Amino acid sequence: MSQTHEFDYVIVGSGTAGCVLANRLSADPSIKVVMLESGPPDDSWTMKVPAAVAAAIGDPRLGWGYFSVPQANLNGRKVAIPRGRVLGGCSSINGMAYFRGHPQDFDDWAAAGARGWSYREVLPYFKLSENNEAWPDSPLHGNGGPMNVIDIPKNNPLVDRFLQATDSLGYPRCRDFSSLKPEGFGPRQATIRNGRRESGVTAYINPVRSRPNLSIVTGCHVERVLLEGKRAVGVRADQLGQTVEYKARREVIMAAGAYGSPQLLMLSGIGPGEDLQALGIQVVHDMKGVGLGLHDHPAAAIGYVTKDPSSYGVSLKAFPRGAWNVLEYLLWRRGPLAGNVLEATGFIRSSEAETRPDLQLVFMPVHRNPSGSPLPIGHGYGMISILARPQSRGTVRLASDNSHDAPLIDPNFLAVSQDLEKLLYGIKLTRSILNTPAFAPLASREVIPGDGTQSDDDWREHIRRSLVTVHHPCSTCRMGEDDKAVVDSELRVRGMEGLRVVDASVFPQVVAGNSNAGVVMVAEKASDLILDKRPLPPLDLPPA
Repeated sequence: MSQTHEFDYVIVGSGTAGCVLANRLSADPSIKVVMLESGPPDDSWTMKVPAAVAAAIGDPRLGWGYFSVPQANLNGRKVAIPRGRVLGGCSSINGMAYFRGHPQDFDDWAAAGARGWSYREVLPYFKLSENNEAWPDSPLHGNGGPMNVIDIPKNNPLVDRFLQATDSLGYPRCRDFSSLKPEGFGPRQATIRNGRRESGVTAYINPVRSRPNLSIVTGCHVERVLLEGKRAVGVRADQLGQTVEYKARREVIMAAGAYGSPQLLMLSGIGPGEDLQALGIQVVHDMKGVGLGLHDHPAAAIGYVTKDPSSYGVSLKAFPRGAWNVLEYLLWRRGPLAGNVLEATGFIRSSEAETRPDLQLVFMPVHRNPSGSPLPIGHGYGMISILARPQSRGTVRLASDNSHDAPLIDPNFLAVSQDLEKLLYGIKLTRSILNTPAFAPLASREVIPGDGTQSDDDWREHIRRSLVTVHHPCSTCRMGEDDKAVVDSELRVRGMEGLRVVDASVFPQVVAGNSNAGVVMVAEKASDLILDKRPLPPLDLPPA
């Protein structure tokens, strides 16, 4: 016999969006809210220390362990797809980088049918969420919001070399990548508070955990949405081997991410009818758009090794500095361990025909071990070339009717040849940057891909052989008004009642930057929509 619990709102997923929703919806003491998380609590030290990000992402206890299906344009490789399965979701294991995206990204959302989501209309929600220590008086930034944002200190001297190198090639500096013109090179911002990771949990949940009308349940694997006709009335979950039903008097809100949300909709009979019938799932609502439109930021890297101990790494030469860094973090929560390691970046255009940046280049002042160990042994540095505006589109489909089976994730990387050519431009540029006189004193040697890679065909093969995702999947429950849009502009599943989706799956298209800030914004605005509040008024923009 299953247990049954009743709430006003049932939130499926405790990632970035789920945490924002749980906070905002439970602010009214008359509203009962429950947030359900499949994974464990966020109590690992790797999720607290910012520089331990590689260990957090690589910890199998904290993730779903997803891989893509074999990628036709990557020599048949399966690509690792880390996703957080822990309280806080990906916000508890991600790189903490704070970028909103280009303002035009959101105007494109509105033009694609997401009414009310232009840049002027979403900017108030970005500001509402922020406590931006670096910009106390900017009209574009917020202060006093739940989520702490800082300039990452330039702890590593190689960052200055990197910026000198980009200066020498004529690229501009960018002081604020969340400005009206985020183009050029400069230091990054991150969600860090007092030397600790700022996750959805630390920003939005911990301050309100004592609310009696808010319940947070971990170890609760949601299997499907409970439906009465075309109305969502709750969810069924496997909770430590017991079947538990969470009933929703008002709404069920899917916040399970770009893979989890479409998977659960399809398991519940909401999705492409022929596919569901083939798996023996009763079709409740035939929606061909569920699981379509998947895209992510693909990336390829270049790496150098050096005997110079300036970079982050473990060696005898660097031992005194490393010991001091550990001590200063333990005593004062400062130094390299209080940052996310990747301290500088740039957004550029791959050609003069582009109206805004379509590539992101990230500098890595650390040696990437071939073994994949999160602890860098030896010294080196490199760069990542990231396609900020990919054209290729893929799918999320069910492998079976069992919610415990991973979905079939097909990003369809490089299906559009233009994506490969832009990455080719970006990675060749990274070699040019790292071969400027600024890096000459380090007497380094290229090891990824190596000096043997010279022709464009060599570079293309390196990209196919090594391409990875930088973990910003979106658009699998796309917002819009056309026949393949899954949710409307208020994030309600079209043709259903009492059911919304609030996470990166609703993005009409990926933003040119890290997606976490955008998900926070979406959830902040969604909270007002759900509570039937008047949206915050659009903001007039200062001169660019």
